[in-house]
Amino acid sequence: MSKTILAIDIGSTKVCAIIAEIQNERIHITGHGIAKSQGVKKGVITNIELASKAIKQAVNDAKRISGSSITTATISISNAYARSLNSVGIVNILHKDISIKEINRVIQAALYNANVPTEYEVIHVLPYNFKVDDQDFIENPLSMTANRMEVDCNIIITQKSSLNNLKKAVRSAGIDISGIVLNGYASAIATMGEDEKELGVAVIDMGGQTSNLIVHAGNSVRYNDFLGVGSSHITNDLSMALHTPLRIAENVKVRHGNLIEISKEVIDLPIIGDEENRNEVSLEIVHSVILSRVEETLMILAKSLNKSALRDQIGAGIILTGGMTKLKGIRELAQEIFDGIPVRVAQPSNVGGLFDELKDPAYSTAVGLLMHAAGKHTEYEINNNNDLLYSKSSQPSEDLSNIQLASQNKPVQQNVENKPKTDLGDIELGGTAKELKRRQLNEEMKRKKEERERRREDFSIEDLPEINTGNSNPLNKLANWARQLF
Repeated sequence: MSKTILAIDIGSTKVCAIIAEIQNERIHITGHGIAKSQGVKKGVITNIELASKAIKQAVNDAKRISGSSITTATISISNAYARSLNSVGIVNILHKDISIKEINRVIQAALYNANVPTEYEVIHVLPYNFKVDDQDFIENPLSMTANRMEVDCNIIITQKSSLNNLKKAVRSAGIDISGIVLNGYASAIATMGEDEKELGVAVIDMGGQTSNLIVHAGNSVRYNDFLGVGSSHITNDLSMALHTPLRIAENVKVRHGNLIEISKEVIDLPIIGDEENRNEVSLEIVHSVILSRVEETLMILAKSLNKSALRDQIGAGIILTGGMTKLKGIRELAQEIFDGIPVRVAQPSNVGGLFDELKDPAYSTAVGLLMHAAGKHTEYEINNNNDLLYSKSSQPSEDLSNIQLASQNKPVQQNVENKPKTDLGDIELGGTAKELKRRQLNEEMKRKKEERERRREDFSIEDLPEINTGNSNPLNKLANWARQLF
């Protein structure tokens, strides 16, 4: 059975809506829409009405292509809103076997222990280290036997007022919100490989007006930071330096933006406010302006990475994504600034039906939102609705549980209470030996009652014994016969 999902990336320069079908754990994109962003500046909603208009346009275009009428979406939230807290949770394991319920309980304990300011709201609780008894760095504690479990969590929070403004803009476009994902986290999901997750990696998403840094280590996001600088600032710099309109400066950036080669070619550009006269501009100046802005941005991000104290844990290096990474030579410049750390430029992949237009680093966040909605998130996570999300690999296997019980040569009902629960909403007594025994007794009583009713229906007066024969009291004989019968 397929499921339809909608993802909306609300950026500072564009709004991208993508609709996809999920079938057999595979994502297939069926439609997308892109609209120029309005009412958003540096990731912050500045005009709810204009932002809502852009969202509605992008979603309607996606619906038109896909033929879907979906009205519920997973949306992105800018790192501009967000900050992080670290917290620890500790619980005792009552039945000695760790289930999904126990994992949820320990993560909730870490959330309870966190000092979340009243004006902030939680959007992600991301565990990155489990400890079972005295054993540290447990990747997945599910089904382990233990007396005690601990967890270290990275809790991502956002200002309630800013989040409410974002929700209002989306709902004004006629869209209900099923999930909210940090845009840097979504970009990481779309671009990281399995080996990079294992070794640790930093993902830098360089967008139109913002740049985000995410450090993924220990099977989860450990650190996130935000910088209000993007490719639009390069356009602004060129416009001022060359004294040319913004649209012309954008074209110059796209056509001649090169961080390695320096050309001495001269181009003619129109002058701001003067359509008749033109200026001759050397591409050396263009190169210098672009290089200065990109170099400054990468150096600030390098300082942020050092500040995280996680530089030694990114064995897989750095992934660059986002629209700004389309500048020629940005990988080589980043590798030099990040002191020899391996750097690669990534675009979204491993998604079926990916339109050519979406095969671009600028759409990593939008595709990552789809993947998160399809379950491609971290092993365990508590979302903004306070629900525990866990990957399919963490779902307990029914067959495995039965095999384990059978191997112990014990009746199944004696060990059912240790059977991993696949759903947090299970009734507490639903899997206990006591409950099974009670059900068996009820079934036995029901069976006996039906047998008695059947025997009553078959009863005939001719079946009564002769009460005048023998020396015994006939009434006693009748009573004895009745006791035997019932």
